[in-house]
Amino acid sequence: MTANNPLLQDFDLPPYSAIRPEHVEPAIDAILADSRAAIAELLRQQSGTPSWDGLVLALDELHARLGRAWGPVSHLNAVCNSAELRQAYEACLPKLSEYWTELGHNRALYQAYQALADSPAAAGFEVAQKTILEHALRDFHLSGIDLAEADKQRFGAIQSKLAELGSRFSNQLLDATQAWTKHVTEEGQLAGLTESAKAQMQQAAEAKGLGGWLISLEFPSYYAVMTYADDRALREEVYAAYCTRASDQGPNAGQHDNGPVMQEILDLRQELARLLGYANYAELSLATKMAESGEQVLSFLRDLAVRSKPFAAQDLDELRAFAAEQGCADLQSWDVGYYAEKLREQRYSISQEILRPYFPIDKVLSGLFAIVEQLYGIQIEELSGFDTWHPDVRLFEIKENGQHVGRFFFDLYARAHKRGGAWMDGARDKRRSASGELISPVANLVCNFTPAVNGKPALLTHDEVTTLFHEFGHGLHHLLTRIEQAGASGINGVAWDAVELPSQFMENWCWEPQGLALISGHFESGEPLPQDLLDKMLAAKNFQSGLMMVRQLEFSLFDFELHAHHGDGRSVLQVLEGVRDEVSVLRPPAYNRFANGFAHIFAGGYAAGYYSYKWAEVLSADAFSRFEEEGVLNGDTGRAFREAILARGGSQEPMVLFVDFRGREPRIDALLRHLGLSQEAA
Repeated sequence: MTANNPLLQDFDLPPYSAIRPEHVEPAIDAILADSRAAIAELLRQQSGTPSWDGLVLALDELHARLGRAWGPVSHLNAVCNSAELRQAYEACLPKLSEYWTELGHNRALYQAYQALADSPAAAGFEVAQKTILEHALRDFHLSGIDLAEADKQRFGAIQSKLAELGSRFSNQLLDATQAWTKHVTEEGQLAGLTESAKAQMQQAAEAKGLGGWLISLEFPSYYAVMTYADDRALREEVYAAYCTRASDQGPNAGQHDNGPVMQEILDLRQELARLLGYANYAELSLATKMAESGEQVLSFLRDLAVRSKPFAAQDLDELRAFAAEQGCADLQSWDVGYYAEKLREQRYSISQEILRPYFPIDKVLSGLFAIVEQLYGIQIEELSGFDTWHPDVRLFEIKENGQHVGRFFFDLYARAHKRGGAWMDGARDKRRSASGELISPVANLVCNFTPAVNGKPALLTHDEVTTLFHEFGHGLHHLLTRIEQAGASGINGVAWDAVELPSQFMENWCWEPQGLALISGHFESGEPLPQDLLDKMLAAKNFQSGLMMVRQLEFSLFDFELHAHHGDGRSVLQVLEGVRDEVSVLRPPAYNRFANGFAHIFAGGYAAGYYSYKWAEVLSADAFSRFEEEGVLNGDTGRAFREAILARGGSQEPMVLFVDFRGREPRIDALLRHLGLSQEAA
């Protein structure tokens, strides 16, 4: 089996079409066994005075081999989920968790790292090497190296269980999303919906052998109903199904319920924090972040809430008054998107749908590439003839002065058996191998946009364009690194609350006239976005931004409060309601179970870290303000950003890198101005 196992072969890009569920466990078992033997041998050889190559680089080699096998499996589980693959994936989670826990508890390995850090040679290390050693020693303590034996056993059991529960949360959310559809046979029920949305629903029905239209809870379908459906009862029905996914409420109440999973995750996180000497999981989370304390995070969020809430209340008053004029006297959660879009159209004569024909996918991509080519001095071209996991997937190469830099996959469209949302994952890290070869980075960039229908190209809303730019910013952080040590190259070693800086930073070009001129062109005529539409779009940029800000602050405060005060007798829902008392201006219905689908904090890496989006937004807005001063397509400023932020990865603390670029520490005023939430902007 192992001889023909593609996951055990050497390959440049993963042989996706050859990977089968039955390959997964044997490959991971073989690699973990090899790694354990290699680590024992490595420690024997490094027992005197360890060297960088003999210790750190040797471990990097082992972990690169494991990542080369596990990365494609984990990726396929997210983008081509099947019962068989899921089973194989989940069978490996406890094995991997046990392996990483073992490493974190390996005293000889810890002592080797400490000896290397204390050695005379360390004084001559590059800054990235010093940071990697510093982080490694910190992570040994956070992995429980100092614990008594019984506590180490418990630590390992908790880590393994948390890996399993995170996967279960994700699976149940995916299953709950797939479990509900609404078959519509009367077109009148879909009044208000755009032709493209109806075409997509018709395609979904045909795929199931049905006539008519099929509404699903995949985001493009859900968004279309909430934004455009005139039928209020239909909006409420779809809203109720969506916001009760994986919960004890709604049309599928009790099926795939994430409630008990969340409770167990929170209990175990709290226990883990206590084992390591922290009062709560929020404190543990901050041990590796830019923010210095829970008080700092909460005061940052609450300060933003105090500044934003009056704008949010004003937004809501306007929306209620407008809805009342339209005959809706009691505005509810399922009405907000619909009337907001109508009000936007009335006030600015603009809508996402009017803009969509101007953002065909290939024009957006060519414009995006033109922007980053001008800013960062790189070239991007599409490749063909590669192996892939779906026919829609595309592969691109980045070059600099004709030299290969890295490659990235784009998987852009929503489909069944694919996890919702948008993300970047580093498929391969840039690093210098033990033999001296420079290994180039590879990234997977995944979105869930509305696919092409009726022979037209995929046409993006401006919101989708912004999402694309955001994920591409993460991709550039991974791909444009100049660091050659795996532990600090790309996004590795970057504090989580700074990791959103390059992604949110890229979004700015979606709003700049010079950027829009490059990314827009009518899909039929090629005509650029007309000046009047551009003016309306820019005028509408901060429409309802107060409401959007308090919504994000609600998520951030909920996440942080949940992890900072777990065990105080309040349920998850009570914590959420308490936060809503503080910051929200519109309460959702009592059956809303937002938390049950909050994968960022229960199945992603954002536990006690969702505030990172707002934290990094301050950094990104302030960083962009230098471009506003010097020219938004100024190549010199672009190179300065690349060299200070993107190229240096996790080699130094984020504040050091930011100050290198901006010449000072970040200020909040640029963000408030960009969002129209300051008196100056108002």
